[in-house]
Amino acid sequence: MSQTITPAPIRKTLSVRAPPEKAFEVFTAGIDRWWPRTHHIGKAELGRAVLEPRNGGRWYEVGVDGSECEWGEVLLWEPPRRLMLAWHITAQFTYDPDGYTEVDIRFTDAGDGTTRIDFEHRGLERLGAEAGSTIARMDSGWGQILGLFLAAAEA
Repeated sequence: MSQTITPAPIRKTLSVRAPPEKAFEVFTAGIDRWWPRTHHIGKAELGRAVLEPRNGGRWYEVGVDGSECEWGEVLLWEPPRRLMLAWHITAQFTYDPDGYTEVDIRFTDAGDGTTRIDFEHRGLERLGAEAGSTIARMDSGWGQILGLFLAAAEA
């Protein structure tokens, strides 16, 4: 009898000293202010990170040379409560339009002007045989990236 092991999603929870509207706006429209320039998959250095504000919107990078490189798309746009993205980036950190995992971010009013952010990157079994070694790197990377978002949202 064979058994399939499905990797657990990457989950992060943080509290932001900002109302949900501001937290959502900084995460989406302000993504270029906090996304690390080292985290890109295009050949050129990252010039700009872009997240289009609508269901079906593109999530991509623009290189310093003007080239564009897709990362994914917006699957669910529900400001200021929820954002779900398709992540079309493989275990080798290249773009694959046919494969994807999901990034689900929920913004919940926690009172006193704070927002609870529940972050989940799931479907990691779709990364294939290299999922195990890639997930640890992704978990660490998301920790760094969300820390930068937190700083920007509270500025």
